[in-house]
Amino acid sequence: MRLSKLFTVLVFGCALACSNTEKQPTTDNKPVGRIVTPEAELSFIAEDGSIVSTIDIAIADEQPERNQGLMDVRSMDENLGMLFIFEEERPLSFWMANTPLSLDIMYVNSDSTIVRIYSNTTPYSETTLPSEAPAIFVVETNAGYALAKGITEGMKIRF
Repeated sequence: MRLSKLFTVLVFGCALACSNTEKQPTTDNKPVGRIVTPEAELSFIAEDGSIVSTIDIAIADEQPERNQGLMDVRSMDENLGMLFIFEEERPLSFWMANTPLSLDIMYVNSDSTIVRIYSNTTPYSETTLPSEAPAIFVVETNAGYALAKGITEGMKIRF
């Protein structure tokens, strides 16, 4: 008889535990995407040397990291971005393939001067966005960041 009561308690307990699990909130099954992890800080510098804005950045300084960039990133904090570092200064070109997040893309030359800004890029677009001048760095931020912070071509970066 005791074994039968123990079995009943175990079955009841399991049923109760299973029903509680089903009532817990669930996700809406939307893909979360990749998370950007900051590694350093980057500042945008005005002509007079004052800091206009500062962001935390992930750094893409190796080819696999540069290839992946912000692909599959669905959201980023407002003051977060990515810095791409290339081995040599040359004309560069990016596109938005596999990138669901609209971005500002800023090309920067070896003097740390912003030479070209593309604002509010189109997610998933395969249209190329050329630097139009030699560049060695590229900064990507959330769309609208440059306009909101007053960042313009000719300003410098420091990281």
